Amino acid sequence: MRVVVQRVSRAAVRVDGNTVGLIGRGFVVLAGFAPGDGDATLEWMAEKVAGLRLFADGEGKMNRSLTDIGGAVLVVSQFTLYGDAHKGRRPSFAAAAPPEQAARLYERFVESLRARRVPVETGRFGAMMDVELVNDGPVTLLLERE
Repeated sequence: MRVVVQRVSRAAVRVDGNTVGLIGRGFVVLAGFAPGDGDATLEWMAEKVAGLRLFADGEGKMNRSLTDIGGAVLVVSQFTLYGDAHKGRRPSFAAAAPPEQAARLYERFVESLRARRVPVETGRFGAMMDVELVNDGPVTLLLERE
């Protein structure tokens, strides 16, 4: 599983011009899944995202988590995180989970975040989405778990 976490002051995702997910302060999480991903990987990643201390405390140090600030997460599926462009100019996505499996993993990941009492909004799996965000920082992390 590969995840990009972007700290934002607000974000929205639209499908066909309609807003399907909207958050204020928190994280935009782009999530990509591999065929070998299972419950242990999803749980680890949800715990990691929920507990990341990327928000400033009173001294300006990144020491506060989503729950500390009352933040939310906007999760967007992103199979292109598994794009491999080592050869040629067109990336291969052979390392990404097939759509049916990835959809199940995506839903379980979202459920796992919600089980940690993190408010979660989502995009629409498999749809062409317009993601709009306002960086808070910018602060961006790439997380991976095999």
